[in-house]
Amino acid sequence: MLMRVRGRFAALAALCAGVCVTSAQAAPPPQGFQPDAAFAASYAQRSVVSVPATTQRVSCYAPEVLYPASLAPSQGYPDGGVTPCTGAATTGELNGPFPTQDVSNPPLRAKDFSESDLHVDPTSPRHLIAVSKWFVNVEGYNHLTGFYESYDGGATWPQQGHIPGYEGWTDNSDPVGAFDPWGNFYAVVLPYMFGYLRDGEHFFLSPDVNPSLPRSGLGIAVRPRGAVTPASWNVMHNGTQDMVARTPFNGSSVFDKQWLAVDMNPRSRHFGRVYVSWAIGTGDQGLRVYVSYADARRNATHTNWSRPRQILQQTPGIGENGSLPHVTPDGRVWVATSSTRGLGAPYTMSFTSSRDGGRTWARRRVIVRHNIGGYRNTTFRAAFGEAFNVGPRKVGRFYPLYAVYENTGGDGLTKLFIRASFDGGSHWRTPLQVDDSSAEGEALQPGIAVAPNGRVAVAFYDRRLPCPARDTPEASIAGLPFDPRMPYGRANYCINAAIQFYTARLKPLGHNVRLSAHTWDPQLSSPRPECICSPDSFIGDYFGVDSRGGFTYTSSVETYNAAGENPGYHQQQLVSKLRTP
Repeated sequence: MLMRVRGRFAALAALCAGVCVTSAQAAPPPQGFQPDAAFAASYAQRSVVSVPATTQRVSCYAPEVLYPASLAPSQGYPDGGVTPCTGAATTGELNGPFPTQDVSNPPLRAKDFSESDLHVDPTSPRHLIAVSKWFVNVEGYNHLTGFYESYDGGATWPQQGHIPGYEGWTDNSDPVGAFDPWGNFYAVVLPYMFGYLRDGEHFFLSPDVNPSLPRSGLGIAVRPRGAVTPASWNVMHNGTQDMVARTPFNGSSVFDKQWLAVDMNPRSRHFGRVYVSWAIGTGDQGLRVYVSYADARRNATHTNWSRPRQILQQTPGIGENGSLPHVTPDGRVWVATSSTRGLGAPYTMSFTSSRDGGRTWARRRVIVRHNIGGYRNTTFRAAFGEAFNVGPRKVGRFYPLYAVYENTGGDGLTKLFIRASFDGGSHWRTPLQVDDSSAEGEALQPGIAVAPNGRVAVAFYDRRLPCPARDTPEASIAGLPFDPRMPYGRANYCINAAIQFYTARLKPLGHNVRLSAHTWDPQLSSPRPECICSPDSFIGDYFGVDSRGGFTYTSSVETYNAAGENPGYHQQQLVSKLRTP
């Protein structure tokens, strides 16, 4: 997240561009509803293994801007504010000061980790890298982008720390990454400046913070295959900072929601090409999606980034954001995006594609129009409620396209739906409801991965299980005594991660599977993206999922303290693993 651009923005003229589609209608999923007890037991029954990855090391760094304010334990922040490092770091990373900074601040402990992306190395399926926000102060929304890396299929995460090179900006946002064909890992970060006003409100793009650097930009960091230290990232290109673009860009001062995809097929004309998409504008309703690309090399370098190109035309007053690029084995690049006229208006998910390596783009086609009404009972924001992916094997004559999206029904509850196209996007199948709870709980923030064998995995946050009851061990594990709302036994409040598998033709494979061993409270240690003075909070706009080597992995938020590993009830990154059916 960059500006006050809250949650989801972006847009499309609801003009049936290319194909008319009706809004999603809530209907029972074809696999039938699953009792809550069966969902709760599925974690053990499916032999899910989960580890709180970011508790395995202590990370510290010196921020460009210090923010000392905090909230009290009685407000849901048991270990709020900043914590000096005092020699506690175990990651081995550099703590600062850093070359891009114009200050010399003390190193602070990174304590909270929300919003993530996770990928399995295509050259070595037991090697995983995930990226996440790395907070030193959640009340002030003060963070860089960090990473954590495993060499044993997700059991341990010995390499982790903040991604170096962009410490001179106040924040690095919207963490996302991808492997290239040779096992080098590309991370795209969004560095931007802000200062703090007296009440803690953010002064975005403040000219007073590190004035020698651009107010924001789109930065690249490449971790070479075989890197062995937290600082082993390439952040320079041709002797300068490796940035795809920086603001102001054609008079626009807002960048947001970057994503990337890599062409992995050796038979493709653009094998190894890295595509980066993101939104550029002056405000929510002026955002437009742009794409830039470069060709990766085996030695973890790349060619120059192409001039960013707007890929879709848009009606004035409608904003467009949340772009999601993917590449099919024939080298065709597909980009889905989300559009709306503003808060409270419906969203339209649409897509375009390029057959010539990103130089020209097809006309827009609509996937679905849907409503996002926010989430009940808690203060974390609704955001990025769409996911998109493509299949690696043809179904008939085409590579399948898959779209997942939130829809808020007439009862005010948010549910998830998936639909597919098996003819290149000309027609889309009737949507299926992904979450299979018949109770009050909402399902939200979907992610989708497609395994090399074509199996489809949809991961999401699920709120069907009530919070633990008062005076139980699970209530203590969840930290509920620190939540001022005392949500003991409350429905549609606490969260678990969940997943649903499908065949390539979207035949459901069993029921939803629980991915977290314990239910967690989203109100604890929750970042304040607007201001410490505002109750609006954050669990991330998305989380990671990938399938490779016979297993599916997810990286998601949790706040519980199951075995003393998280006594401050911070937002940690939970990595879950189960066999792909």
